[in-house]
Amino acid sequence: QVQLVESGGGLVQAGGSLRLSCAASGRTFSNYAMGWFRQAPGKEREFVASIRWISSTYYADYADSVKGRFTISRDNAKNTVYLQMNSLKPEDTAVYHCAAGRTFGSWTYWGQGTQVTVSS
Repeated sequence: QVQLVESGGGLVQAGGSLRLSCAASGRTFSNYAMGWFRQAPGKEREFVASIRWISSTYYADYADSVKGRFTISRDNAKNTVYLQMNSLKPEDTAVYHCAAGRTFGSWTYWGQGTQVTVSS
């Protein structure tokens, strides 16, 4: 069982930055692929970024809409995954959820989410 708790959301002006954190319980955090997803009002949840272990290194994937602006990283010693968000746009406004899975793409555990609001 893995429990995920997000933090770091808030209100920011367009062009600003925020860093989201996702603290995970469990002893095998390093074995899990980790991801960030978001859901805006009236829209479906969408993939934002993920990080997974491939061939002795961690590999990151990003949605096209955030490439070059967002960076996902993890600190296995702290059981935490981060999402650094720069050059924020009003369309980035959403509830951001952290997810974990043994297999990339099979997201078994979800956090409760943290609200990010970007004003124009």
